[in-house]
Amino acid sequence: MGSNKVLLVEDNSDDVELMLHAFKSGRIANDVDVVRDGESALDYLMRRGSFAGRDKSEQPALILLDLKLPGIDGLEVLRQIRANPDTKRIPVAILTTSDDEADIIRGYDLGVNSYIRKPVGFTAFTDMVEKLGLYWLVVNIAAPS
Repeated sequence: MGSNKVLLVEDNSDDVELMLHAFKSGRIANDVDVVRDGESALDYLMRRGSFAGRDKSEQPALILLDLKLPGIDGLEVLRQIRANPDTKRIPVAILTTSDDEADIIRGYDLGVNSYIRKPVGFTAFTDMVEKLGLYWLVVNIAAPS
């Protein structure tokens, strides 16, 4: 993997700002790259389109993936991530408001590492982001690239 970046795939501007603020409040210093739809997420990860020049060694250490995205939805993004040898081992956490059992089952069937329902309140959201960051970016041992 070689990078300490987090890729946040989120179309809701308020949720993006909340996530970035929660990272700062939780003292998580990792850089966060944000893309707003499934197509951009795949372009970023597969280094195509406007991301064609991105260094292959700069894959994110963690992907935070919303399900409800314009165009290509989060579950299809996850399917393509897991199907690609360059991205299949990157940890992916679905971060969504959906608690639909079918979404949860499909997410795990497609190889998600974690399924997290977004908390409603700011304090709960900040606490969740801090724990998420500590686990995936500090405690967890990533697969070698």
